[in-house]
Amino acid sequence: MSMNIAAVFYTYDSARADDLAAVRPKHRDFLRSLREEGKLLASGPLSPGGALIVVRARSEEEALVLLDGDPMRTAGLVTKRSARMWEPVIGPFGE
Repeated sequence: MSMNIAAVFYTYDSARADDLAAVRPKHRDFLRSLREEGKLLASGPLSPGGALIVVRARSEEEALVLLDGDPMRTAGLVTKRSARMWEPVIGPFGE
């Protein structure tokens, strides 16, 4: 049984550390709002210079559209992003 979960991967512009730090609070507020809506399952930084955001979505495209309004993206700080559908089997999102 699929739970319609997508893993979205961000790569940040590492040359803009000050901008990343300045936008991070708005980015986290945006993600918290998705969490409150039940659309975000988990998020956090990846080393080096990226993030993993796990969302409820029916497709990779839907997951990316869900995150289009992320302040990190609208500020031009995300240099690359991709999404892959994920079907957890074991753990808090699985069985």
